[in-house]
Amino acid sequence: MTRTLFIGDVHGCNDELGDLLKVAGFTSEDRLVFVGDLVAKGPDSAGVIQRAIDLNALAVLGNHDAHLLDVRAGLSKKAHHSKVADSLSEAQWKFLDHLPLYRDFPELNVMVVHGGLIPGVELSRQPRHVMLNMRSLDAEGHASMRVDGGVPWASRWPGPRRIIFGHDAIRGLQQYPFATGLDTGCVYGKRLTGLWLPTNELVSVPARRVWQEPDAG
Repeated sequence: MTRTLFIGDVHGCNDELGDLLKVAGFTSEDRLVFVGDLVAKGPDSAGVIQRAIDLNALAVLGNHDAHLLDVRAGLSKKAHHSKVADSLSEAQWKFLDHLPLYRDFPELNVMVVHGGLIPGVELSRQPRHVMLNMRSLDAEGHASMRVDGGVPWASRWPGPRRIIFGHDAIRGLQQYPFATGLDTGCVYGKRLTGLWLPTNELVSVPARRVWQEPDAG
């Protein structure tokens, strides 16, 4: 079976991405999958997307990737995202345009989504904003976008399909029976983390610096 490396939120940290690929021993024979938020906050969003293109990587849409598309569509004017938007080539926009909300890897019994999924809700009925932004489940089992909005949604995910996700840098690495969160806050000066399947081996590298102060955004 082809080895697959799943990588947490890169957020424009292209040098750290290169470090991780080297430490992980990634080769052209392997498959690369990003859990979303390739862009924004860090120094080189265009470089990250170009590396993904060059390596024939797969990815899902993250909330910051979606913000960037909103800027291009005139639906948002966030200064940082606008600056990133100005740096992208047509090929890089095309890559973002084609990112789905989720990807399924049945041969690994794995599905990838950026934010989260509500347990008990059919995939076709999962709201887009939940899949991009979810972090917690409240006492009633409703989706919350906040870390302090309840328990980690992944802790309640019943399987049998394992979910690999990102988005929750505050909680960091999350490992539950049927869900694994890979956002370990690289852009905040922490680490960039990947997961090899089918061997279930974690690999990570330290951030080269703090690119943005931590927040819940």
